Amino acid sequence: MSRIRVLPENVASQIAAGEVVERPASVVRELLDNSLDAAGDRIEVLIEGGGRKLVRVGDNGMGMDRDDLLLSLERHATSKVRALEDLYSVGTLGFRGEAIPSIASVSRLEITSRTEESITAHRLRIDGGRLQSIEEAGAPVGTVVAVRDLFFNTPVRRKFLRTVKTETRHVMETVSRIALPYRGISFRLREGERTLLHYPASEKEVERLAMLLGRETARRMELVERASGPVEIRAHLAPPELSRSRGDRILIYVNGRNVRDRLLTRAVMEGYGQRLMKGRYPQAVVALEMDPSQVDINVHPTKQEVRFHDGRAVYRAVVSAVDEGLYGRGGAAVQSTFPQREADSVPAAPFSGTAEGRRRYETPAATEDWTFERSGTPVQQGVRQKPHLVIGQLRNCYILCQAEDGLLLVDQHAAHERVVYDGLRKRVRNGAAETQPFLIPKRIELSAAEAGLLEEHGEELARLGLEVEPFGGTTCLLRSVPPVLLEADLDAFLRELLARLKESGGGLESDAGMDELLAVMACHGAVRAGRPLSGREMNALLDDLQRTDLPSNCPHGRPVSRTITWGELERMFKRVV
Repeated sequence: MSRIRVLPENVASQIAAGEVVERPASVVRELLDNSLDAAGDRIEVLIEGGGRKLVRVGDNGMGMDRDDLLLSLERHATSKVRALEDLYSVGTLGFRGEAIPSIASVSRLEITSRTEESITAHRLRIDGGRLQSIEEAGAPVGTVVAVRDLFFNTPVRRKFLRTVKTETRHVMETVSRIALPYRGISFRLREGERTLLHYPASEKEVERLAMLLGRETARRMELVERASGPVEIRAHLAPPELSRSRGDRILIYVNGRNVRDRLLTRAVMEGYGQRLMKGRYPQAVVALEMDPSQVDINVHPTKQEVRFHDGRAVYRAVVSAVDEGLYGRGGAAVQSTFPQREADSVPAAPFSGTAEGRRRYETPAATEDWTFERSGTPVQQGVRQKPHLVIGQLRNCYILCQAEDGLLLVDQHAAHERVVYDGLRKRVRNGAAETQPFLIPKRIELSAAEAGLLEEHGEELARLGLEVEPFGGTTCLLRSVPPVLLEADLDAFLRELLARLKESGGGLESDAGMDELLAVMACHGAVRAGRPLSGREMNALLDDLQRTDLPSNCPHGRPVSRTITWGELERMFKRVV
C-alpha cells in the first residue's frame, strides 16, 4: 500500500491559507488590495476583537455579479491575469486568485456585491471553505466582504494570535501603509463604534504624510523627485535628527504596492549614510514607479517581496536620490569662509590636537568668498557679502558663530573628526596614506585574541599607515602611525580598532569596513572637547569643515552643528509673542 496520499481539498486549502493569512492584518491587506483594484473612491474597514471576531471591508468600486462571486471562491480564479505573459507585467495589486479562497477556508465568510448594471446585489455565504448559500440582496454598488471567526477551524493557528490590542495595532499599521500613496481615496478604520483611523481624500500629500508620521515630521520632510533610467523615484525624507531606534518608518512602495524589501531598505540606509548614528533608522517614504515588466512581484503569496530585473541599477538610483536629496538640506550647515578678525576674542593656545599641524589652520584672505562643490573643488565667487562671524568658544567645546539666520553652535570635536576622516579617506583611496615613524617604537600589551587579530590584519592596517609588529607573546610594537594619531591615546585607539575588526568579521575588503576603521582613527585623532582654540584656529577649522563631503555630521552620524534661529531667541526673551 502506498504511503503517499493526496490530501483532502479542505486540508490542502488550509495549508495554502497559512502562506497568505497569517493574522487579521493579513486579511485586511488582501481585501484592501482587491478594493483598490475595484477602482472606488471610498473604503471602510470594521474590526471586532482585533479582527478575530470580525473583519469587514467595504468599497464603492465596480462590484461583482453572481457568476463572478461564485468564481471568486475558486483557487487561482482571477480577472487580472489571462495568460502566462501577463504574469510578468502585472499592473494590479491583486492577481494570484488565492486571497478569497484562502480566507474562506479558515473563516466564516460573507460577500455582498453589486455592479452598476445590476438592479439587485447578491450575497454569498461560505463556512470553512464550504458554500452555504447565494441569494439576492439589497445593497449599493460595490462590494462588502465580512470575515467572521478567523481560524475557528484551525485552533492551533488561533492560539498563536496576540492580544486584541496587538492585533488591532497591526491592522492600523496595515491600513496606514496601504492608504499613504492613494490620496484620492477615503479610508476609514473603525473598531465597533469607535473610529481608529480616518484618511479623507485629499490632493495635499503632506496631509496624508502627517496622519501617518506626525505633523512635525511631515512638515520637515524633504521631497526628492528623480528619474534614473527606467525608474522614477519620489521620496519624502525626514532630517537625520528625527531618526528612530526602529526601522518601522522606512516605507517602500513599488508601483503603488507597499513592500518590505531588504535591497531597497538597505539603499535608503546607505543614502542616509553617516548622517545617522549607529543603531538609528530614518523616517522616509520612497515610492518607485517603473515598467511592471522590470519587476517581479510573484515571489511570495503575500506579495510583500519583489525582485528587479536590474536590482543593482535600482539600488544605485535609490542611494543617489536619497543622498542628493539630503545633501541639499544638510550639506551646507556651516558657510565656507569666516571673517578674519584683527584681534582674537579667545586667547591663543597650542592646537597640538590637530592632525595636520598648526600651520594648516591659517585663515585665508577675508576679501574672498568661496563655495565648494561636493568634490571639494573650490570655485571663487567674488567678494564676500554676509559671512558668519565667529564669536568665541563655549566651555572649550563648542564654537559659537553669529549667522545670518541666528546663533550657530558647532561641536569642535565632531567638526574636526569630519575634517580628519575625509582627509584620511581620500588619501587611503588614492593609495597615499601618510605615516609618521616613531623614534622609539611604542610597546602595547594585548590579549591573546587581540594579538592574533592584529597579526591576521597586519597588511591591511599598513594600508592605513599603521605599522605594527609582534614583539613576542602578546606584546606588539607600534612603529608608525598616521600623523593624526601622534598625540592620541594609542593604547585605547588600538584596542578599539581591534574590537571593530572583531565585530565586523573583516577588514578593508569592503568600503564599509574601511570607512568604519577610518572613523575610529578620525575620532581618536581629532581635537578633543575641552581644548581651547584661538580665533584663527576656529575660523580655519570651519573653513576646512565646509570643504568636506558631509559637513553636517561626523563619521559616526552625530550632528556637527545646530542653529538657534533669531525667531527662537526673540521668543525666548519675550521680544515677540
